[in-house]
Amino acid sequence: MPVAIACTAVLGALLFLLGLNVSRMRGATARAGGSQLPTDPADRLFIAIRAHGNAAEYIPTLIVLFLLLGARSPGPLAAVLTVGATAARLLHAWGMLTAPSLAARSGFRVSGAVGTYAFGVALAVAALASIWR
Repeated sequence: MPVAIACTAVLGALLFLLGLNVSRMRGATARAGGSQLPTDPADRLFIAIRAHGNAAEYIPTLIVLFLLLGARSPGPLAAVLTVGATAARLLHAWGMLTAPSLAARSGFRVSGAVGTYAFGVALAVAALASIWR
């Protein structure tokens, strides 16, 4: 299913770009003599690390579900769930990276998190249901 492959590529690129952002920020922080292990929720390096870490927690499982469902039960439902989950992860990353602090509530981050949970569970249920199709 082309949608599953496209969304896999988007999320794969997102994960690597978030990692590159952490490396970039670590270099800048090191040159400025800053801490490589920040704990302040408003620290830009801390935010970058958490955005990458959070993506790394969810993206691999979503990719497996995209490809599994795309192979076993391709169709409009699989496409909608796959695109929805991808959009949720993009919203979440945007919400984290643009927040002034991780202690502050961000509509994008909350929407992305809720979407990740909802679409992730729906993808898992659809994959399970594909056994009986």
